[in-house]
Amino acid sequence: MMKKNAENSKPQQTVGKDGDAKQSDRSPRVARSISGEDKASEKKNTPWSFGNRNGGKRPQQRAPRARRMSLSVTRVDAWSVAKVTFLLSVAGGIIQIVAVALIWVLLNVVGVFDQVTQIVSSTGLDAGGFNLASIFSFGTVLSAVTIFAIVGVIIATLFAVILAALYNVVSQLVGGVHVTLGDD
Repeated sequence: MMKKNAENSKPQQTVGKDGDAKQSDRSPRVARSISGEDKASEKKNTPWSFGNRNGGKRPQQRAPRARRMSLSVTRVDAWSVAKVTFLLSVAGGIIQIVAVALIWVLLNVVGVFDQVTQIVSSTGLDAGGFNLASIFSFGTVLSAVTIFAIVGVIIATLFAVILAALYNVVSQLVGGVHVTLGDD
């Protein structure tokens, strides 16, 4: 009976349809560089490590090798999508409220509301004491924008959760989105 050495028990590789070397299912996956070397088998040789072969000299600097890994996004967790979308839409709502408040203050300082009221009263359309500043008061404008922001947060969160669920269904049919990640 012969025993296999650790050196001879390398994972078997097969070549897929696209020409990439793939490991069989019997062995764990190992990250490889573009040159095909195992990243796990590389050992760092520092001057402070025991068994330094350079006699205490600094090791030679190598040019870093780029690595590429193909991955596929096959499932998206709907709860994490809901949390992230909720927080992003709350931030967007706050930005919207602050922007409208600043625009209202700017228009009030410039005197746009008074000018529009004067134009309407000079045309003779002033039937009941038209005052644009009272219609678009600061509190009224901020209340309306806050209500729209809250409705927007709810709609955006529900829409994102529905899209995540649809993505999960479709990715089961077609295999998800394939992404290739690389080191530069």
